[in-house]
Amino acid sequence: MNTVPQFDSLKFGEAALKLRSLRHELLSSNLVNADTPNYKARDIDFQSVLMQRLTGQTSPSSVGLDRTHQGHIHMASSIQSPRPMFRVGVQPSLDGNTVDPDIERGQFVKNAFFTEATLSFLGSTLRSRLSAITGQPS
Repeated sequence: MNTVPQFDSLKFGEAALKLRSLRHELLSSNLVNADTPNYKARDIDFQSVLMQRLTGQTSPSSVGLDRTHQGHIHMASSIQSPRPMFRVGVQPSLDGNTVDPDIERGQFVKNAFFTEATLSFLGSTLRSRLSAITGQPS
């Protein structure tokens, strides 16, 4: 039987909101660079990154380190920030750009909707906790 781990609603809301914000930045960058030659559309796998954050496999404040030169010191790190993945282009472009503005706008709107839902969930959670602490209905 597959069991879903239990998470604190505030921890869940915080992690989801931070990841939604990161995804919003990536999608915005994709839209802005829709006409930039050789630009590759980027995104994150929201569900898997959120699960990693909630189970402690990654940290929201961690910074991934890359060796860009052979003289750099190798730093092994078990905690990495989410790495953006490149979106596969639906229709190849002659200039190498993989941004499809229609897909990006759709993902942007969908992400904005889920961000609003996350804010609503977080607000409801805070009101419920405040009500439990003060003994007065919200």
